[in-house]
Amino acid sequence: MFNGTTAASTQSINPRIRLVNTGTTAVSLSNVKIRYYYTIDGDKAQSFFCDWATAGSANVTGAFTKLTTAKTGADYYLEIGFASGAGSLAAGASTDLQIRFSKTDWTNYSQSDDYSYDSADTAYVDWTKAPAYLSGSLAWGVEP
Repeated sequence: MFNGTTAASTQSINPRIRLVNTGTTAVSLSNVKIRYYYTIDGDKAQSFFCDWATAGSANVTGAFTKLTTAKTGADYYLEIGFASGAGSLAAGASTDLQIRFSKTDWTNYSQSDDYSYDSADTAYVDWTKAPAYLSGSLAWGVEP
């Protein structure tokens, strides 16, 4: 993962994600979820956009969840998932996602204190702070 917008203050957060199947069998993408943890900086309605995806933008879903108890660097997470039309990911294969989310009134987020935010990288790196789940179980990464 890397952040498409690295400015500390921004109207939209833009994670760029490359999901890689490091296993030995194909995985149904509809069983995969990825969480991006952040602070909302003013609780307001939000909008999710998939600007582009190898699996097709229409096959990518996003749901916002407010944490019951805030953690360091996170009071919300965006859970990114896939519809059944996304198909499967073969062993050793990857799929790319260009995600964006914003508040519906376009007020700024302050990313600098967000758990999943990566201010330094501008190309894909193994970023453990955007964990992935397979069939509801943590499969990769570290939760806050």
